[in-house]
Amino acid sequence: MKFLIDNNLSPLLVDALKAAGHDAVHLRDLGMQAAPDETVLERARADGQVLISADTDFGGLLARSRASNPSVILIRRLVGRRAAEQASIILANLDQVAEDLTAGAVVVLHEDLLRVRRLPMPG
Repeated sequence: MKFLIDNNLSPLLVDALKAAGHDAVHLRDLGMQAAPDETVLERARADGQVLISADTDFGGLLARSRASNPSVILIRRLVGRRAAEQASIILANLDQVAEDLTAGAVVVLHEDLLRVRRLPMPG
């Protein structure tokens, strides 16, 4: 799977996802660390990537625009954890949500909770 990692997450998350066989890039590597959220979503959409972020604004933007992509994985209450732990939780749940992410969804990952909302979402 192809991932775009938001600026609010460690670049080390890229390494962990790549080690698991995924294509991943961090916004900093693209020189987009100050890009507005709309631009970040458009980049993920254009490159066929799933955006991984801790920023709940992305769900709202997708709901308001009624967009059917890109998919977003929102990491909630995991931000204080090390990148390797975050990657482990993402990877442990990836098979379960892969079809949703391919179709277009917002996946919310908590330490002990998984929630999926298919896109487009009601505004």
